[in-house]
Parts: sequence; C-alpha cells; structure tokens
Amino acid sequence: MHEWMGDNSHTPHIVVDTSVESVSVPVEHVKDGKIILNISESAAHNLKLTNDAVSFRARFGGVPFDVWAPMQSVLGIYARETGQGMIFSHDAENTDNIEPPELRAEIEETRSRPHLTIVK
Repeated sequence: MHEWMGDNSHTPHIVVDTSVESVSVPVEHVKDGKIILNISESAAHNLKLTNDAVSFRARFGGVPFDVWAPMQSVLGIYARETGQGMIFSHDAENTDNIEPPELRAEIEETRSRPHLTIVK
C-alpha cells in the first residue's frame, strides 16, 4: 500500500495505537491513545517497513525523533489526499474490515481542504 500510494503521488499516513508495548513516538503528539504518522519519503527518513515493525526518523516540531511501531500497533494506512486506505485487524476472530467510527473521524480531520478558487 505504501509503495502504491507513493507511485500515485499520494501521502501515506499510518494510524498507530500508542498503548501497545514498545511503541516509541513523541508523546506530546499522541491524541486519544493514537498518533497519525506521515510515512512519505520526504517525511520519514530511513524508513523500514518489515513484518515486525515500522521504523524511521522524523522531525516533530523541528525536533528529530526515532519512531518505532511494532506491526501489532499499526491500526491502518491511508492516503491523506483521499482518505482511502486499509484498516488492519490483528484479532484472528475479527476478519471483517469495518472501520471504527473514531478512526474514520481522525482520517477525515487530516484530509486537506480543497484550495481551488474560481478565476474569471
């Protein structure tokens, strides 16, 4: 998904559950136990996406920070421009991909508003 979004000039974001053990993110940017992270090439330096974790170095308010998020903490990935993406289920019993309403609201908040104006 990350590669496809980049190929289509979209900005990939992941939603991370910060209550999962060993998550390392700047706590001042956590909201309601979750954080939304921009993992585009321009924002996430030394990005490593493995079966075990997502890790990269990024700036938060101008301060560099090494992010570490185990895969079980990643709730979903979506394109900022469209809000389209995928919600992950880590529960073996829950196989449906229904978006939690609170996650959908977070995705909607990060979408950029149209900035087109009518020119006559």
